[in-house]
Amino acid sequence: MKDFDDIQTLLKEDLAQTDALLQSRLSSNVALINQMSGYIIGAGGKRLRPLLLLLCARATNYQGEHHRLMAVVIELIHTATLLHDDIVDESATRRGKNTANEVWGNAPSVLVGDFLYSRAFEMMVEPGSMKIMQILSKATNEIAQGEVLQLLNCQNSALTEAEYYQVIERKTAVLFQAATQIGGMLSEIDSTQEQALKDYGLHLGNAFQIIDDVLDYESDSDTMGKEVGDDLSEGKTTLPMIYALANTSGSDKQLLEEAINNADNSKITQVVQILQSVDAFGYTRTQAKKSADLAKSSLKDINESPYKEALILLCDLSLARKS
Repeated sequence: MKDFDDIQTLLKEDLAQTDALLQSRLSSNVALINQMSGYIIGAGGKRLRPLLLLLCARATNYQGEHHRLMAVVIELIHTATLLHDDIVDESATRRGKNTANEVWGNAPSVLVGDFLYSRAFEMMVEPGSMKIMQILSKATNEIAQGEVLQLLNCQNSALTEAEYYQVIERKTAVLFQAATQIGGMLSEIDSTQEQALKDYGLHLGNAFQIIDDVLDYESDSDTMGKEVGDDLSEGKTTLPMIYALANTSGSDKQLLEEAINNADNSKITQVVQILQSVDAFGYTRTQAKKSADLAKSSLKDINESPYKEALILLCDLSLARKS
């Protein structure tokens, strides 16, 4: 097993049935909901979070049907957060396509986001597990808090690394964590293995978001499917910028502070040059690797299988990704 295609091949049947279930559960007798939902879900993406849930269920030898249902729930929650994020960030493109808010406007996008959330909550009761409902409802609440926290920290060049991690754990890592924990819970694994998968999800989620924050500066718009420097134009202080601010002085530091505090990416070329000059991207990638290594080591109590191998490979692929 060497790449993402191999992982998808391993789960070919599960992924096909999960996708069919996703399409069927999105149906509504309100035409606009069908239209928008189809557009959003059809926008692509690797569907990493539901994939993680399926892998963790299979890695713990789950034999039932609820793993696909829960994978759909995770994807619906994730998609709803993206819809609302794009409105808050006033984003015009995602994955190379116009965002829903750009096509239909903010009001329909908010409401369809609410539909996706409520459909997810409708579905999450079906396995009849109070603990699964507690995990998902808590994760959804944490994501909302993370988004508010990020909003409060916009245009704040004084943001610390510890505060940055608080934001990314809530807005990104908690849904990874919920996916991996629930995947194992369905198999009724012991508490040690459940904690192992829970830790794996949290650390992988952190690694994934840290790399995302590097790519916002390092990649190009064709590869990323969004504009380079979007984080800066939204006033988001991410790890590369935090490190650079701590390791520059004089006019360079002033330029970075003004760019963040004014949410201004008009000098993105100079900003990137300053980040490169202090090896901010190298530092950030090192931190991502630390999180990925923690994710790998968390799996020590999980039995060997091709599914565990895939979970380990995902750590490496998350670090190496270009988009």
